Amino acid sequence: MTQPETKTAETTNSNDDYVVGVDIGGTKILAAVIDAEGTIKSQSKTGTKAKQEVDQVIDRIARCIRRAIKRSGLETSQVRAIGMGCAGTLDPDTGLVILAVNLGWSNVPLRAKLEERMGIPTFIDNDVNVGTLGEAVLGAGKGVKDLVGIFVGTGIGGGIILDGQLFHGANKLAGEVGHMIVKAGGPRCGCGNRGCLEAVASRTAITRQLRKAILKEGKKSILPKLNGGNLDMIRGGALAKAVTRGDKLTTKIMRRTEKYLGMGIASIVNFLSPQMIVLGGGVIEAMGSEFIDAVHKVTLKYALPNTMNDFQIVKAKLGDEAVIMGGSVLARRMLEKEPLEEKIDEA
Repeated sequence: MTQPETKTAETTNSNDDYVVGVDIGGTKILAAVIDAEGTIKSQSKTGTKAKQEVDQVIDRIARCIRRAIKRSGLETSQVRAIGMGCAGTLDPDTGLVILAVNLGWSNVPLRAKLEERMGIPTFIDNDVNVGTLGEAVLGAGKGVKDLVGIFVGTGIGGGIILDGQLFHGANKLAGEVGHMIVKAGGPRCGCGNRGCLEAVASRTAITRQLRKAILKEGKKSILPKLNGGNLDMIRGGALAKAVTRGDKLTTKIMRRTEKYLGMGIASIVNFLSPQMIVLGGGVIEAMGSEFIDAVHKVTLKYALPNTMNDFQIVKAKLGDEAVIMGGSVLARRMLEKEPLEEKIDEA
């Protein structure tokens, strides 16, 4: 069943300079028409239905984009470009999705297939990279040239901005902060290693620790009640409420989470010396400023002298719109490198 669609109130813009930002996830597709000032003119959301054939899913992406354009009052020909964030491993230069586990995709030429359907220059990158770009240009990191985005949710993803540009690394895989080792011999991570940041500080890791303590060790906690009796995946809001109400078990595990996040950030600071870390994702949004302050204190403890001068750890601002906003930035920047006439052959 298609998910309910949403629409942002329309705004007017005299420069007629519009692009579309797209967020492609395992459960939903979100597309928005965005003007040159970073204002959303209209948007559309639909279910991904990832179990369908690849071409069917791409058809759904195209339809979602067309609906967003139609709602804006524009014609497709008035949209300059499309910028997309997609979860998984991909090649931003060719637009090839190498592996997207949540979509069940392998070696899918997404860029070429969508350009064929839309007739609009299209650019893609990893969703966390795109979200970080959005925060850097239009969100919490506005005006900062060197920053790292860390998003704590089911897993932990990251993106790197150096001198105002996304940094991909030699193999285009830079930014996998969730797979830094912060606890030697620690829990096994989904990547196969042990002690990754993701294995000890993601929502999945927090859930695993709480389930073990409550179900196997018999520890007392109000968390099951706050989470509707479900301990398979604990919501960030339930974690925050448990800590606020003084639940000792949840507080202990969240203090441990703060420690590992702080250690990971200190390692980034020692190695890369960015001006800012932008923390986002469901866990961060739920826990709020006190959690970030605690992470900052741990970072201070492990960072080398002087590396924290003029350094900030801030909460992400764009929330669920980070990827579509970052997509709009990606589209505009790539257009400067690849003019329209070089991207799309005339019909």
